[in-house]
Amino acid sequence: MTETKLLKKSSFESFFKSLQGQGKTIYAPKNNGKKVEFTKVSTFEDIVFDYINSNQSTKDIVFPRYHKVFRYTKEKDQSITLQDFDPNALPETVIIGQRPCDAVGILALKAIFETDNKDLPFTARYDKTTFVTISCNKCDENCFCTSNGFGPGSTNGSDILLTPVQNGDFYAEILTEKGKNLIKANESLFENTAEMDKTPFLVKVEPKFDNTKIQEKLGSLFNHETWVEQSLHCIGCGACAYVCPACACFDILDEDNGRSGFRYKCWDSCGLGNFTLHTSGHNPREVQSQRWRQRIYHKFSYMPKREHVFGCVGCGRCSKVCPVNMNIIEHLQTVNEL
Repeated sequence: MTETKLLKKSSFESFFKSLQGQGKTIYAPKNNGKKVEFTKVSTFEDIVFDYINSNQSTKDIVFPRYHKVFRYTKEKDQSITLQDFDPNALPETVIIGQRPCDAVGILALKAIFETDNKDLPFTARYDKTTFVTISCNKCDENCFCTSNGFGPGSTNGSDILLTPVQNGDFYAEILTEKGKNLIKANESLFENTAEMDKTPFLVKVEPKFDNTKIQEKLGSLFNHETWVEQSLHCIGCGACAYVCPACACFDILDEDNGRSGFRYKCWDSCGLGNFTLHTSGHNPREVQSQRWRQRIYHKFSYMPKREHVFGCVGCGRCSKVCPVNMNIIEHLQTVNEL
């Protein structure tokens, strides 16, 4: 059962300082002068509350764009010393201020990395992170979360959801054990309150298409000409994947100097020309239309069938950063109407 509390505006800074005093590493949205990004913050004044969405999602915190999986050293006797990934070295982390779409994106990553065999680095980071999400009271033309089955006040993926209400106070929904533990450690800062209707305090995001209908349509559109038409502008830069909260493609590479080396994991994208290139030289997705089709099918067909989540959260970041102005809403509306 969801517990509800009230965090007064005047108590938020004390909550932040209390988390610091407990040794938590805190990530929050900060304006770097050009854009809002999630980063480690050391002072409450650094946190930005009045923003629509950050340039990058919070994905990087639990699924870093680059991280070393293990290191190794070759000794003189030809033995090898291995330094493996140590989950115990990770700090206890709190993310404050992500939007519900990013919280849903983390759930999509969790579905991918914990299907079958768990990915230890992801699971370790996820387990040591508490997600304090803030509902949306504003949006822009690129937001389409309601088209993908949730909304600006959705609780999916959050440990605590804060909704700004009267007087700048926050209505808190405590949703998980991690959330309850965080509240318990800061109990004096949260007041009891009855369950309330938060709808009047949320922005209204009109649905742009029906994602279940798109899922059905994709069953017969694999060879449709629309993939060529939609991809004509795409230059294969991969920017859309790098800002997406739910994209999980990665590569694994080794670096070795003869005596020591390491293996690392880094982000990749199915939109890049070499992503499926075989050693033989054959590429099963050799043109951009095939790669664009893969992106849409993965998010709206393969993931719902396999992981039971959509691979798109409706944040609209991909449309914002695309250098050739490809708009995913327009493309999905086209599919919806075929």
